[in-house]
Amino acid sequence: MMRIDVISAVPDSLISPLNTSILKRARERNKVEIVVHNLRDYAHDKHKLIDDKPFGGGPGMLLKPEPFFECIEILLNERKYDHVIFPTPGGKIYDQKMANDFSLVENLLIIAGHYKGVDDRVRQKFATDEISIGGYVLTGGEIVALAIIDSIVRLIPGVLNDSESALNDSLMDGEIIEAPYYTRPAEYKGMEVPEILLSGHEKKIKEWKEEQSKILTEHWKKINSME
Repeated sequence: MMRIDVISAVPDSLISPLNTSILKRARERNKVEIVVHNLRDYAHDKHKLIDDKPFGGGPGMLLKPEPFFECIEILLNERKYDHVIFPTPGGKIYDQKMANDFSLVENLLIIAGHYKGVDDRVRQKFATDEISIGGYVLTGGEIVALAIIDSIVRLIPGVLNDSESALNDSLMDGEIIEAPYYTRPAEYKGMEVPEILLSGHEKKIKEWKEEQSKILTEHWKKINSME
């Protein structure tokens, strides 16, 4: 069974999503163990302080190195992690290939930053993978951690039902976007389902889906300046 550990300054932000829908099902089926560690448990002063002002000035507060070092060193003494993931704007852009690779390992550790960020000595000492999910600013690394966890867990065999299969999802086979989907009713507010999908002609439907996929993929690449 895969194990994913997450270290967070605000663990409550992770609890609800991890106990909902597919992630909840995966944990109940013992397909994955997800353990959230409260950074404040590793702060030993009276006020459980985990942040401080940055050297050199500037706005915001930084998460201190000591609680991270203590927590991570304890975890590393308990097991070997295949990857220690550090979400950061300067990291490699996360994609489906990375999700596929991560889903095959035994142990993952995710360091979720918050506030202005994390003392860089934590990254220098422990990070094996620095990951970004895009060029924008989020409140904290917990959101990134959830995105990574969700993308990984759904790939574990036995997590998804047949109707939810990940095998045909967009981007599973590289830079390919799926054709659009439709369901009943066949006509709604003057908008009709493409007639070919109602024909029952499997070969022509397959050709239509391939053509639509090609069109959408080319559009996706164009708007993202990939070609």
